[in-house]
Amino acid sequence: MESLEEIYQKHAQTVYAFLLSRTRNQDLAEELTQETFFQAVRTIDTFRGGSKLSTWLCGIAKNLWLAHLRESRRTQPLEETADMAKASSPEEELSLQWDNLEILKLLHGLKEPAREVMYLRLIGNLTFGQIGEIMGKSENWARVNFYRGKEIIRREAEKHET
Repeated sequence: MESLEEIYQKHAQTVYAFLLSRTRNQDLAEELTQETFFQAVRTIDTFRGGSKLSTWLCGIAKNLWLAHLRESRRTQPLEETADMAKASSPEEELSLQWDNLEILKLLHGLKEPAREVMYLRLIGNLTFGQIGEIMGKSENWARVNFYRGKEIIRREAEKHET
């Protein structure tokens, strides 16, 4: 097994990008990245090698992010939560024709794994290669799932326009 420093050097950017796609806050993403590696060190004995190390680390990161959301919902004003939900992305053709909130509602309604791929691409601005690595799949798999999700949203948006 690699040393902890090597693991951190190799996977910290992926975990940070994953968390940044969720949080849309650099400081919080950095904090959660550090906590992810702290938790990973504490629970390294539970890693059995059934998945890529980056996938396992992103799973820890996702759980920490969800715990943070549960905690912050108790104290965060609704206006701040709504601001975090707005998407800006290289794929803005989706939002040119329709309100961002409506698109996010459609995104939320997608089935996995398309929903996760769409979030990582649109909100996290990750490459398809990075998305594939995080999810333990190929770059092409990520492209296909993104395209399918985009087509579902496009069809739904067209229904609402007419």
